Amino acid sequence: MLTITLPDGKNIKFSREVTGLDIAEKISKSLLKQALIMSVDGELKDLYFSIKNDCSVKIFTAKDPEGLEVIRHDAAHIMAMAVQELYPGTQVTIGPVIENGFFYDFARKEPFTEDDLEKIEKKMSEIIDKDVKTRREVWERDKAISHFKKIGEKYKAEIIESIPESEELTVYHHGDTWHDLCRGPHLLSSGKIGKAFKLTKVAGAYWRGDSNNEMLQRIYGTGWASQKDLDEYLKRIQEAEKRDHRKLGKEMDLFHFREESPGSVFWHEKGWALFQKLINYMKTKQDIAGYKEINTPEVLDRSLWEKSGHWEKFGANMYTSTTPDEKVFAIKPMNCPGCVEVFNQGLKSYKDLPLKMSEFGKVHRYEPSGALHGLLRVRAFTQDDAHIFCTEDQITKECLTVTNLILEIYKDLGFENVILKYSDRPELRVGDDSVWDKAEAALLEAVKATKLEYTINKGEGAFYGPKIEFVLRDAIGRDWQCGTLQVDFNLPGRLGASYVDKDGSKKVPVMLHRALFGSLERFIGILIENYAGKFPFWISPLQTVVIPISDDFNDYASKVAKKIKEAGISSIVDLKNHNLNNKIREHSLAKVPILLICGKKEVDSNSVTIRRLDTKKQENMELSKFLKTFSALNKASSI
Repeated sequence: MLTITLPDGKNIKFSREVTGLDIAEKISKSLLKQALIMSVDGELKDLYFSIKNDCSVKIFTAKDPEGLEVIRHDAAHIMAMAVQELYPGTQVTIGPVIENGFFYDFARKEPFTEDDLEKIEKKMSEIIDKDVKTRREVWERDKAISHFKKIGEKYKAEIIESIPESEELTVYHHGDTWHDLCRGPHLLSSGKIGKAFKLTKVAGAYWRGDSNNEMLQRIYGTGWASQKDLDEYLKRIQEAEKRDHRKLGKEMDLFHFREESPGSVFWHEKGWALFQKLINYMKTKQDIAGYKEINTPEVLDRSLWEKSGHWEKFGANMYTSTTPDEKVFAIKPMNCPGCVEVFNQGLKSYKDLPLKMSEFGKVHRYEPSGALHGLLRVRAFTQDDAHIFCTEDQITKECLTVTNLILEIYKDLGFENVILKYSDRPELRVGDDSVWDKAEAALLEAVKATKLEYTINKGEGAFYGPKIEFVLRDAIGRDWQCGTLQVDFNLPGRLGASYVDKDGSKKVPVMLHRALFGSLERFIGILIENYAGKFPFWISPLQTVVIPISDDFNDYASKVAKKIKEAGISSIVDLKNHNLNNKIREHSLAKVPILLICGKKEVDSNSVTIRRLDTKKQENMELSKFLKTFSALNKASSI
């Protein structure tokens, strides 16, 4: 008798070996219709996999992440099948599932066009309508290599040659002729995919991600469980394109990039004003919270990076230089070692702890050119770092204090939907396991004490300690990982940090690494996209523009702008020789929140006419009242 244990603990008995289809049918007719794949003792399998021994089984439908993933995986295969039917001679390489969709890399001389994508989509729909069956086969290594070489699939043969000999090779057939090397699992037939898919774009991609190899063509697609989900996703993508910070950064005259310094930002006047506003806001918050601001060198000797462990674990991402006297220096990729050096100056007592040191440190990390993406992925950036030196007993309290500060700051900036992710030890790390045990236990206790929901990312901690990541959800539902909090029992000891305890003995402090924005550059990119460039008044890089309706009122407009600036609100006067409508259009495109129109009526009444962004309505207000009203709006709610 065969016993199948379901997720709810119930058992189902069978007198023979069974498949996932048998199990689904036994549970309910509706589940049989919806079933896509299953897990057997935690391992994902096709529904036609034969179960011969007692085990635990879970059936997945399109409502489950596992079910949606297999829909996308099958869609990728059917896309490749459609491409090879339409364009004979095209070679397929790899085609994985990615976030929100899938892609496949193809070797083809002629470039794919937008028209081609439409043809491929149509052919995919035809294959889905035919409901071609899926079949799995296990092949011998030599047979697989010989077969794929024979049919002209040299990339596929190369993949097989790189697979360890001990690993089972499986080939999936979709219909009678098309097949591909794949681990699976897959759906029973193409009809299970549905029609909620769309091919989105074509991009170049090097074979195996190596720029020394051939350039392939990558077709991206997205796939969903329902048409409603697909429509909502496409709407989000459309909205995201409108909010692209690179496009808005140009329209708002905030920044630009140059090939002469890839991954480094050229800040314009308004962009730098925004940058400084965020720093000044953060300085105020940190001052209230008891932080002491420091600054450390950008270039440090190799020996310090060796002591800290960065040279071994992070050396490939560091910029280095050898001086004429043959000393090797590195531009700092992180601020941590420099901060420990400041802590080490002078004797420290347990009474000095917790000691909170903050630094807006410029760091440099090498990123591949293909990975660079506007402000969101750069090589040179400013971290709003802080390092808290404390005792083991103070860890939980300090982590809670930091968490509350982070949440308060995010709320000020319009982000109230925050998710915590806890990450424990990675494979590549420094320190003994006993030290990691203590660090992980202390941080997890703090996470639980926040009473917030959290997820666990196994093996995703920093190389020196476990961490919490703070993930923000923006106005259109996208998640951004920003702040981090890390518990470090390793680095202070490696760099000789100590304090004198109550009993007079020397002890090594625990070091909490904390960043709230993370990278200021990246956070500004996120802010731009979250607000679509229409910032809250208090952080707008240019808050007001005063526009005289003719040259007769230039003096009054200049006087108004001067008064506004004296009140701490940024302002310029537009005296260009353009008509009023053109000026309004120009500054509205630049997302200036308040335009102030000045003419005879305003001069006579010592007032201004206010035109707010995204409205044609105008409001006349006495200048003194305007200054009082908008001065009150010119600060964060928590300050």
